[in-house]
Amino acid sequence: MLSKSQIKLITQLKQKKYRQLNGFFVVEGVKTINELLQSHFVLQTLYTTETFNIDAKKEVLISESDLKRISFLTTPNKALAIFKIPVPKPIIKNGLIVALDAVRDPGNLGTIIRLCDWFGIKDLVCNNETVDCFNPKVIQATMGSITRVNISYIDLVDFLKESSLPIYGAFMEGDNVYNKNNLSEGVLVMGNEANGISKEVEAIINEKISIPRFGDLRSTESLNVATATAILLSEFKRR
Repeated sequence: MLSKSQIKLITQLKQKKYRQLNGFFVVEGVKTINELLQSHFVLQTLYTTETFNIDAKKEVLISESDLKRISFLTTPNKALAIFKIPVPKPIIKNGLIVALDAVRDPGNLGTIIRLCDWFGIKDLVCNNETVDCFNPKVIQATMGSITRVNISYIDLVDFLKESSLPIYGAFMEGDNVYNKNNLSEGVLVMGNEANGISKEVEAIINEKISIPRFGDLRSTESLNVATATAILLSEFKRR
C-alpha cells in the first residue's frame, strides 16, 4: 500500500520546481528503468508490480491499481522509479557539441538526446529557456540515452563567447550544408521550434547553415528541430 506522502512526492515530481527542490526525477517503464539501473544514476525508490531483484530496501512491490494512481502515463508499464538528479560533469570543450536555444517541446528534447547518443555527441548544452531534461516526457522520449549524454544548463551566450570552437547555427537562409567542406568540430546551435535562434545568440554565430529543400513546390515552412538536428549531425559525422 502506498502512503499519502509517497503519492504526494511522486505527483509533485511532475513539476520542475519540485524536482529541483527534492533533487529527484521519475522514470517509467521496465526498459528505461533497467537502462538507468545499469548506469551512474542513483536509484532512490522503485515501485513495481514485478520484482527487479535489486536491493530490497529500495524496491516496493505494489498493485497495478496503485501503479495507475502514481503513473504519468495513460497505460502504465509495470514500474515507476525515482532517481536522484546527477550533478553534470564538466563540459568537454572540443570535438562536436550540440547547443539548444529555447527548445521547449519535451519530445523534441528527448529525441535530440537520443540523437546525441547515436552520433556520439558527449555534451549537450542548453540555455535555461530549454525544457528541463528531467521532465517525465523527456525521460520517456530518451529511451535511456540520457545516461550517456552529459547535459548542462548554462548561460548560452557566455558559453559561446568563451568557446574557441567554430560556432554553427541552423537557419532557414543559411549556407547549404551539403556545400560545406570544413565541417568537423564545433558547436552546433539549434533554435526554438517557432522562433529559431534568438538574436542575442545569432550575433555570436560564425557560420549560418541550412538544409536545402528539394521538393518541387518547396512550400514546407521548416523542418522539426529534432529532424533538422538529425540531418545536420549526420552531415557533420559523414565528414
